[in-house]
Amino acid sequence: MLIRDPIHGDISLNRIEAAVVDLPDVQRLRGVKQLGTASLVYPGCLHSRFDHSLGVNAVAKRIIVGLRERGLRIDDELATLIGVGALLHDVTHVPFGHTLEDERRLFARHDKGGRLHQLMNGRLGDGLAKVGLRAGIDALLGSEESTLPAWARQIVASTIDADLLDYLRRDSYFAGLAQNYDDRIFHYFVVADDQLAIQMTKHGMERPDARSETVQLLRMRYFLTERVYYHHTKVAAGAMVSKAVELAHEHGRFDEDELLQLTDGQLFERLCNVPNAAHPDRRITRLVDRLQTRALLKRGYVVSALTVPLSERQALVQRFHETPANRRATERDLAAALGCDAAEVILYCPALTVMKEALAAVLTPDGLRRLNQTEPGPGGEIRALEERYAQLWRFYVFVAEEMAERTAPLMQEIVGHESEHQSVRRDS
Repeated sequence: MLIRDPIHGDISLNRIEAAVVDLPDVQRLRGVKQLGTASLVYPGCLHSRFDHSLGVNAVAKRIIVGLRERGLRIDDELATLIGVGALLHDVTHVPFGHTLEDERRLFARHDKGGRLHQLMNGRLGDGLAKVGLRAGIDALLGSEESTLPAWARQIVASTIDADLLDYLRRDSYFAGLAQNYDDRIFHYFVVADDQLAIQMTKHGMERPDARSETVQLLRMRYFLTERVYYHHTKVAAGAMVSKAVELAHEHGRFDEDELLQLTDGQLFERLCNVPNAAHPDRRITRLVDRLQTRALLKRGYVVSALTVPLSERQALVQRFHETPANRRATERDLAAALGCDAAEVILYCPALTVMKEALAAVLTPDGLRRLNQTEPGPGGEIRALEERYAQLWRFYVFVAEEMAERTAPLMQEIVGHESEHQSVRRDS
């Protein structure tokens, strides 16, 4: 099977990969947008997790080619397993998954293993069994006691991996941002001590070209996070989706089993029929209507890492991110003070931001190291990028536009910091 992709050109799938692509759980990903609500800011960001999965397959194969050129023996059976793993690496994603999991913590992360176990006991497992890969995929993507080489698993899921190398290009392209990396990166991968690493050594000396190209990946990761992933309008819309699902939970709806069967559109449709079509919850339908007409909630209060010291950020995360009951109680109290419905007050307090890509394994003249351990002195670019990435953390309270001006002083009493966002005009 040959598939034309706007990022990687023609992607060739062998017979087994083609059979896996046609499985219903993979086809569902056509209806799950890769970047959730980002299309409300960047209209081109309509690409799906299905598109991305095909791209990860293409990138994984390029990494395998590079490793084989370096003399690593990878038989065709293992190469196919890695290719299928790439196609399936996001199969456990629910609609708006990062928002529901990472930001409001309504569910455990998709990559913790439980959901894959669920799918393996259903039609996905049956489909993989027909092509003889059920046990192999469980070992590659699921089992913590896998007998597979660590590097094989890391091609699909680690730090600098096939996943990252696809979405950096794909997300930049569909957002319309002029960001890219050089294909030379595919020639730098190596296996050392059973770990997938980037070769930064040649003839016993460090390779400046390998270092600069690797750092470029970190620059792209920072740029996309700043411009797209953490854009305040995307965050507001995602928080509204999460709030709607949270309200549906009050009616006993949308556990992980149900969400794993849905696309983005199906989720919105079902939200509008909670608890039933005859008597929908108006709090939920108002949120969905706002999302569909882009009448989004606005920033009533914002503080960031620029004004909140690390110790206080950690305390806020523990109070409002790690303890959802505290977040909900504060939303109710704030709504009462504002005289509005608690469904239209959303407190957004994400976990602290860490650039995991800076922890990538690299092979240096001194042996295997983490990328951020290879810079001499405190003033290196990698450390600077890590620090800038950490400063992208934002604490928001989103409210109806007419409530925004009154929200800031109320939250200042709770948090102890004046809002950094002073404007209350329509600015999304």
